[in-house]
Amino acid sequence: MSDLVIEAKDLTKHYGDFVAIDKLNFAVKRGEIVGLLGPNGAGKSTTMKILTCFTAPTEGTASVNGHDVFDSPLAAREAIGYLPESTPLYTEMLVYEYLQFAAEMRGLKGADAKKRIKRAVEQTSLGDMVGKEIRALSKGYRQRVGLAQALVHEPPLLILDEPMSGLDPNQAIEVRDVIKEIGKERTVILSTHNLPEVQVTCDRVLIIARGKIVADDTPKALSDRAGRARYLLALLDEGEKTSAAKAQLEAVAFVSEVRAGESAKGERSFEILPQNDDDLRPAIFKAVVAGGHTLVGLQREGQNLEEIFRQLTVGKA
Repeated sequence: MSDLVIEAKDLTKHYGDFVAIDKLNFAVKRGEIVGLLGPNGAGKSTTMKILTCFTAPTEGTASVNGHDVFDSPLAAREAIGYLPESTPLYTEMLVYEYLQFAAEMRGLKGADAKKRIKRAVEQTSLGDMVGKEIRALSKGYRQRVGLAQALVHEPPLLILDEPMSGLDPNQAIEVRDVIKEIGKERTVILSTHNLPEVQVTCDRVLIIARGKIVADDTPKALSDRAGRARYLLALLDEGEKTSAAKAQLEAVAFVSEVRAGESAKGERSFEILPQNDDDLRPAIFKAVVAGGHTLVGLQREGQNLEEIFRQLTVGKA
């Protein structure tokens, strides 16, 4: 069996004269959690529609678990668990009834269906909810029910479209943990605009802009490749003496800008932006000592995914 769950070659889709995606080439291995990112209108949704066999490509090919999405769409669909942005739930049903329905729709019956439902419930931590009506559940638990229906036939590929949409921070963390656990056993494509979630959840990031892939790498590698780290400095708050630190730091060679950061009680923090890629930590430390300040913390960080995303896609939607 191939190690690739998704393989796209020169994948292209035209809507009349409009080119939605243009010769996309990418592959996704078993066990990867991949974030699919792009501004509105970039081609992200079109790519997902092709992979889930809702529309055919104009040119090129795509396969899911070895099955061509055009020549063998039923086999490709059997290999996919799909959670759209608007979770397709019958809210008057009990959770278990709904999962039975989802299993039957996938051709599962009898003992096999019960076994698969039990496993999906365990994977999504829904054990205490199976006897409740879906309409009585919180948004976070409804998302878990949606995940369970996508998992019930144990597909090798799970495609999730904005799974954190509308969740509060606690619910988002819970669903994120479920997704990471699922990703240990199967491939996950996570399409979202929530970039911090991608940074902490995904092994790899695919960014599409104007119908083309503009980045394909791990979050860390993208950050390193973007260059121009920033420095986060925390000093003990010693009143007026600490207030002078900003000007002293701005005088350090190759410092481009110093911004006041969010400060904790008894501390004052600064964000220092460099002019080049040299490591400025030794020079910053010397400036702190020369100014008579008490150092609490100093760290060098790469750019976050939001900054990188903007660099790669601004003006390309």
